[in-house]
Amino acid sequence: MNLESKNAVVTGGSRGIGRAISLALGRKGANVAVNFSKDESAAAEVVRELEGMGVRAIKVKTDVSDFGQVQEMMALVREKLGSIDILVNNAGITGPHTSIEEISPEEWQRLIDVNLTGAFYCSKAAIPDLKKNRGKIVNISSIAGKMGGTLGVHYGASKAGLIGLTFALAAELVPLVTVNAVAPGPVDTDLISDEVKERLSKLTPMGRIATPEEVAHAVICLLENDFISGEAININGARYMD
Repeated sequence: MNLESKNAVVTGGSRGIGRAISLALGRKGANVAVNFSKDESAAAEVVRELEGMGVRAIKVKTDVSDFGQVQEMMALVREKLGSIDILVNNAGITGPHTSIEEISPEEWQRLIDVNLTGAFYCSKAAIPDLKKNRGKIVNISSIAGKMGGTLGVHYGASKAGLIGLTFALAAELVPLVTVNAVAPGPVDTDLISDEVKERLSKLTPMGRIATPEEVAHAVICLLENDFISGEAININGARYMD
């Protein structure tokens, strides 16, 4: 797919990996709807940067775990940008606990609702456009979805579920829509302290953790390639291979 003038929705697009993906799409000439749930000023800054590249961009506040809000978001994107060509399901959260003995049913449910059900809701709401436009979906999973990770059973299960969702959607939507995932290891964002970055870097054979831009680059590669579907690409510096 030539990304120029295509319309993309990036959930959680205002910070970290989502911000890097939004800006990478803009550099390719795509128009971007930057979804956010809390930090409107960060989303507004990403929109300003995108508009400075000469593309169209909007910010959309949406809780992706609420299907009604997701439907409203997609309707607004169609109104402001046009029919949707690309969906990047990046929105995700972590919980305050990592031990199964401490994770409450409510914490489990909230994390699954945002990380996994949110991707289902966004995909469901965008699929009519994506099928019509021979569009693309990329889901942002995690190394935790393949080997458990360290952020708790709820996080690992949600990210493993995203990989399963990716495979099932790819099989259902072929050949009209390609559906892929990326599974990063730890990524250098402001959500990780310097102490944790140092510890995680020592666990990575390459001696460092990924940058958001390296994850975004993989997403762009999947969007531009029309023959890759049903893949979950590792981006973890050889820490985990399958």
